[in-house]
Parts: sequence; C-alpha cells; structure tokens
Amino acid sequence: MTEPFLRARERGPDDKPVEYPPPPVPLVVPVYDNHTHLEIEDGVSSLDYREQLDRASSVGVRGVVQVGTDLETSRWSAEVATHEPRVLAAVALHPNEVPELAERGLLEEHLAGIAELAARPRVRAIGETGLDFSRTGEEGRDVQVAAFEAHIAIAKEHGLALQIHDRDAHREVVRTLDRVGAPEKTVFHCFSGNADFAREVASRGWFLSFAGTVTFKNAGELREALEVIPRSQILLETDAPYLTPVPWRGRPNSSYLIPHTLRFMADHLGTDASMLAAQISSNTELVYGRWDDEPVTATSPLELP
Repeated sequence: MTEPFLRARERGPDDKPVEYPPPPVPLVVPVYDNHTHLEIEDGVSSLDYREQLDRASSVGVRGVVQVGTDLETSRWSAEVATHEPRVLAAVALHPNEVPELAERGLLEEHLAGIAELAARPRVRAIGETGLDFSRTGEEGRDVQVAAFEAHIAIAKEHGLALQIHDRDAHREVVRTLDRVGAPEKTVFHCFSGNADFAREVASRGWFLSFAGTVTFKNAGELREALEVIPRSQILLETDAPYLTPVPWRGRPNSSYLIPHTLRFMADHLGTDASMLAAQISSNTELVYGRWDDEPVTATSPLELP
C-alpha cells in the first residue's frame, strides 16, 4: 500500500466527489489482482467491496488477494475471504505501523494476532510486510527489521507466500531475506526497482508484482525492469484504491481496472494480451493456490473495519 492507513480521504463541504472510472473492455483470458485493499474508502461515491468484486468479475478479473495492514484490517481480510469465493487474504502489520506499536508496547501482542490469523482458512500470504525507510527515521529501522523477520518466520511456519512492501529499502530488504531465508514464494508487491534490481530479485526465484505505476509516463526504469525478468515471475496488482493506471490516473482505483495495466504491459512487451494474462494467472495460482480449492461459508455482508 502506497499511502498506508488511509481509510477515507478528507473532503471539504464544497469538494465534488471523485468518481470511479468506467469499466474497460473485458479480458478474454481472466487474471487475478494479487494485492488490493477493499476496505479502504477514498472519498468517492459508495462502491462497497461486493460491488467492486462484481465489477472485477464482469471484466475478467477472476479473484483478488485482500491485504491487511494492521491487526484490525487483517482480521477483516481473513473473515471476508472465509465468506467470499473471489477473495483470498494476506495478513500483516505494515512496516509503518510497527514503530508506533513498539512504542505502545503492543508489537508482540499484534504479531501474535497475525500468527493466529495465518492459520485461518483462505489466508494465503503474510503481507504486506517489509521495510519502508521513506517515512521512518533511523530510530525506527531496527524495530522494522525485527518485525519483518517475525513476519518471515510466520510465513515459513505456515507455508504461506510473503508479500513485501519495499520503499527506499531495496538493499536492506534483500539482506534480511538472505540472512534469515526467504519463504519459498516471495513477492515484491508494487515493484519499484530498476532493471538491475529486478534481475537481482528474479535471480533468487522471487516474484515481481506490477501495479498501475508501470503505465505512468515517468516510469521508464520500471518498464525496463519488466523487460528483463522471466515472464514466469510476473504478477499483476492494483494496490487499489491507489496507483490507478493510465488513462485514469488521478481517479480512485479498483480491481476492475486491472485490464488497463495488463494490456499496457502486453503492448510494451510485444506480446498478445491473452497470452500474458494466461501466464500471469498461472503464476498467481502457483504463488497463492487456487481460489476455489477451499469452501466458503455464506454470510451477510461484513462491515468495514
């Protein structure tokens, strides 16, 4: 998540609502959104998580990984995945949450809560965890690293994928993973490195997930990174409601807009969109398993956290 902990954008009384973009042409071959935040409201007209999922289904987005960033949203993510067949869950404490939790003496308790959720049905990843040195000063970095290591241990104990948030911390993220041993399925969410770093990540067998940022005009280095990695290690995401792809940058994002990113990537790579979609779908199921291999329990809609 690029703007962590935002539940609703503050708007003044005279501000006009920011509307969601229209749906794109449906994909022929379906894909998955492997990182989204259905619980976050971004100051737009009401479009709850069920409507977002319905829109995604209508354009060929088969399922999503709903990602928690604290104990509350992780619990909600695990619960909604239990009852919604189009959702799998990832649970974790976002690295920018960690220093404050440590100061309040709550970090160990909340990590224990994440470990408990990791055993829940349809929780398939620990994330988003990692390191973010853009907002945390030197005084908070050691505790971020310690919490990252704890999340890695939880992922390995439960045989889950690891979704990494890496911002201004490439070298330390890799050093940490090399030091303690990365889980078998490790994903760099919203990959933000250049081609050299992409090669380094891919050489270790890790996956690189691309968001709408790859479509931005100023993202030349990110497109170069996409070019140099094996297509068997590419994943696709929205990080919604953020990072809306061109041509709708500036509007709120949602999983149903992922066809824009997929088609842009296919054009850039000089390949057929359906072929790339099939590869990415296969990659996604390799990392998280199938969305339909565990039963769900019907229930009434869940309240947002």
